[in-house]
Amino acid sequence: MIGFYDVIDRAMAGPYCSETDFDMAVFVPKVQEVVTKYKIKYDPENPVPSDDDLADRVFQAGFELYRDVGSYCPDSERIIRFSEEELGEALAQAPLATVLGEGKDARILKARRPESDAPPFCYIGAVGSAVSSEEIYASLMEAYASFLPLADAITAPSLTSINGRAVRTGTPMEVMAAIRATTMGHEALRRGGRPGLAILNNIATAGSDTAKIAGSGFGVRTTDTLTIGPNAELKIPFQRFNEIAFALTRGTPILVDTAPILGGFCGGPEGVAVTNVAYHLLAIIAMRGSMHLTFPIHFKHGCTSPRDVTWATSVSTQAMSRNSHFPFFVLSYTAAGPMTEMCYHETAETVTASVVSGTSAIEAIGVAKSTHIDTFTPMEARLSAEVAHAVRGMTRDEGNRIVKTLLGTYENNLADAPVGKKYQECWDVDRKVPHQAYADFDKRMKEHLSEIGIPF
Repeated sequence: MIGFYDVIDRAMAGPYCSETDFDMAVFVPKVQEVVTKYKIKYDPENPVPSDDDLADRVFQAGFELYRDVGSYCPDSERIIRFSEEELGEALAQAPLATVLGEGKDARILKARRPESDAPPFCYIGAVGSAVSSEEIYASLMEAYASFLPLADAITAPSLTSINGRAVRTGTPMEVMAAIRATTMGHEALRRGGRPGLAILNNIATAGSDTAKIAGSGFGVRTTDTLTIGPNAELKIPFQRFNEIAFALTRGTPILVDTAPILGGFCGGPEGVAVTNVAYHLLAIIAMRGSMHLTFPIHFKHGCTSPRDVTWATSVSTQAMSRNSHFPFFVLSYTAAGPMTEMCYHETAETVTASVVSGTSAIEAIGVAKSTHIDTFTPMEARLSAEVAHAVRGMTRDEGNRIVKTLLGTYENNLADAPVGKKYQECWDVDRKVPHQAYADFDKRMKEHLSEIGIPF
């Protein structure tokens, strides 16, 4: 595979293009071209398709899209392109597996295939959602360690304040908050009895490269990761390259997170599916990832659970898992919040679709679109892991049946989803356990999901 210096050379001296022209004259027409060329057609009746030929055509379309479009660096206004031979070599030489965590909490992340009975890697928690205080941050992280036995790695929340002061990106408070979050996170895991558990987004509080690099110096291990994401679509600014340079030099694995937007430049579900494959290649060669995290998301609804997003995620997951050994996660965002039936239905729907389609791992779960402070609990994370383990080995046809049933319970309510309850309202902050009402609700909902076909 070509080296990182070569990537930077191309970011500095590749073909000049304005950002508007890259979007409208380069990216959009090519997406439309490959969708037509490879005869990719969205089928709303089958949100989890079982057509291997379709999956392979989606992969071919995504490969051609990235070969001809490349990535864009908005700071230099240059296009970073790679030849077909370079991309093929990158796929062949991509990481096969990564060890995350330490001691008894060490876990191996590796690829799966559609309908595999291998357990998916469960990266679960807050998905970077915001908490109101350091007290809530510490309580949540300790609860994750003690309440999530199926967790293979943890996704941390982000701090909105420290010492009673608001955290703002680009200020010294951001740097201080990133450092505070890093140290607090590992201490909370120790108190919860799982000190070696990997935290893959420990710098979720940071938005800038300065804060992310600073925070990494205070406890982020080489068995955690640095999460780095490009801009939509296929754009990598210098700040992200700075973070990559730091991670490569330090030996920290890079988790590349990408989110093609349905209703944006990608167009509909077909364009999102092929762009998701293009991001898989970007993660390997341009951003030097050890793993890839993807969450195609709906422009209007701000979540991953609509039917058309489910189809795009499922078919591109099948495309990548059938044609690449590079491990990748699928992240879920629900529209509804904690302690609601809709949140349980959305969680079960998105996780089932991803696991039967062959995702290496799940990341879960962004509750209530991750837009409400303190509006998430360890219960939703535990549910996602339990569903993931329950449906492994299930056929895509059976997964499709369950997904369609679940979609029928909530898809008409996506625009007006219930926000649900805050952490403090359904969880004992001091004892780090759910209130009895939520424990009883969880039991009832799992019985209901079992009747639908999820074999807990």
